[in-house]
Amino acid sequence: MPVTITTVAKASPPHSRATKEIMPFLETWLAGQEPRFQRKVVKIFENAAVDQRYSIMDPEEVFTRTSFEEKNLIYRREVVKLGETVVSQALAQAGWQATDLDFLITVSCTGMMIPSVDAFLINSLQMRQDIVRLPVTEMGCVAGVSGLIYAKNFLKANPGKRAAVLAIEAPTATFQLDDFSMANIVSAAIFGDGAACVLVSSHPDDTGPEIIDEEMYHFYDAIDIMGFDLTNSGLQMVLDKAVPETIAAHFSAIVEPFLAKNGLTLGDVSHLIFHPGGKKIVETVEELFSAWNKNLDDTKEVLRQFGNMSSATVLYVLERFLQKQPEKGSIGLMLSFGPGFTAQRVLLRW
Repeated sequence: MPVTITTVAKASPPHSRATKEIMPFLETWLAGQEPRFQRKVVKIFENAAVDQRYSIMDPEEVFTRTSFEEKNLIYRREVVKLGETVVSQALAQAGWQATDLDFLITVSCTGMMIPSVDAFLINSLQMRQDIVRLPVTEMGCVAGVSGLIYAKNFLKANPGKRAAVLAIEAPTATFQLDDFSMANIVSAAIFGDGAACVLVSSHPDDTGPEIIDEEMYHFYDAIDIMGFDLTNSGLQMVLDKAVPETIAAHFSAIVEPFLAKNGLTLGDVSHLIFHPGGKKIVETVEELFSAWNKNLDDTKEVLRQFGNMSSATVLYVLERFLQKQPEKGSIGLMLSFGPGFTAQRVLLRW
């Protein structure tokens, strides 16, 4: 029985600002820093290719001195709301009931909560009491694809079942008020908050693009280039400028053998469903794909409208492709990178 993607839904938190509207807050935050440094930071925001972002907090809260506990409490409250909204929306789109789900995977890395968000949703949406749940943390931007990989393997082993993959992230809750490092500034310039839910099925009544293969690729000697440090003030971003060149150096090993084992080359791939990690990463990967006349227009559009929402972002890109209703038989490649350092891939056939 094939494993297929039935639908994708997305949901944004209530607060949103255009990048130009954030500039006054940025200027206040940077007061006291050297003018040259201030100009550099403003240019980073202006050139981040992010026109707008959504947040679980309004800008006043983001730029207010609060404790890790206070921001994490906001994270806990808001991700439960977002989770309920986006899972309900996905179920309605598919015509499923909450009790139709056999497997619930939730991914998030931008806050901490035990019980995890899936436990709250089982209660509030009255899912079955025997549903299998898997909360995935500490995988960062790659976790949206990771969730699909776990769902696919569960459903392949359990024909006739249905799963939900829920990615909820709030990177604005990790902003460090006293940290003027490039990692904190670049992450603030590119990140936004959001949620997405993918319904995946091995049930004979469900249709959609088939997940025909999946694979993880783990880099050696790159542990320190991306992640979070847990500090007294919260989750502090680790983001090395070497990330794009690290991706470029491994690109052939990441993509070509994975396609080859399925009898494909990049020329056979019609749909590139790539995680918008940031302008530089997108430009690097688009240049690598350009030899095959491929573009990342949908990836860039999601980055422009929403910013990088960590694990949820690639699922926003996937939603755009599903809405286009691609030609039957066409091939899509999902690709995302995250802490570890790791690349994860899913191959789709419509």
